Amino acid sequence: MLEDMPTVPGVRHEMVETPRLRMHVAIAGESGPPLVLLHGWPQHWFEWRHVIPRLAEHYRVFAPDLRGLGWTEVPRRGYEKEDLAADVLALLEALELESIFLVGHDWGGFAGFLMCLQAPERVRKFLALSIIHPWLRPSRTGALNSWRLWYQWVLATPGLGPWSLQRGPAFMMRLIRMWSPNGVWSDGELDAFADRLRQPERARASAQYYRTFQTREFIPITGGRYRDQKLATPTLLLSGMDDGVVRPEMLGGFERYAEEMRLELVPGVGHFIADEAPDLVVERTLRHFEA
Repeated sequence: MLEDMPTVPGVRHEMVETPRLRMHVAIAGESGPPLVLLHGWPQHWFEWRHVIPRLAEHYRVFAPDLRGLGWTEVPRRGYEKEDLAADVLALLEALELESIFLVGHDWGGFAGFLMCLQAPERVRKFLALSIIHPWLRPSRTGALNSWRLWYQWVLATPGLGPWSLQRGPAFMMRLIRMWSPNGVWSDGELDAFADRLRQPERARASAQYYRTFQTREFIPITGGRYRDQKLATPTLLLSGMDDGVVRPEMLGGFERYAEEMRLELVPGVGHFIADEAPDLVVERTLRHFEA
């Protein structure tokens, strides 16, 4: 099951059965409070390779693969982001983790927001990376930036989305390099992510992440799905100013819903902030969680 796993010093791997699905979890650290790291697309737990060893000096680190990605089970349905949040909450129960510190990037970040709204007692503090918040509103600026989501429509299109991933790594590698202007990637690192997406069932799961978002979630979210909920978890939203997907002007408007959240924009950093600026992510994690 865990064949061809990339390696990170000090990391061990477990398959954990939950009532919802079987999840792969990378684990590091022997002492300290539990810290959960939630990756985004098109990555898996290996997104955190640069930060896990240093965070494991302070925390017991758990980096699961989200449903359909990495080495976690691939259900045919259940790719709404509330399902992702429910998956992780079920994982906490299986691991007997009562309350955690949480870091989430991209879709893992959005699932993290939903975890904080659904079960605030389970998340002590939250660091969200390069992701919109749940109180996004329609705007002229958003409309002008909508062209940046072209890849989502490619992936969401039946047949075309899975085919673009299965035919080889070029499409995914092009997306990563386009969103990440700093040239920090080796071919081996990119292939570690692309290789899992070549599997037909995982390519279909990736398509469902975006088909579900575009057809079932985007309009309800921008229409106010979460505007009757307040974020009580102390949260830092950290995003790169050179992010080609999540533009800085998309990240305002949360203040009345999240009094305990602040936004920090990082110059010279793109979408994959844990890959491009791991020292910054570690420093902000320790500062925010230990304050």
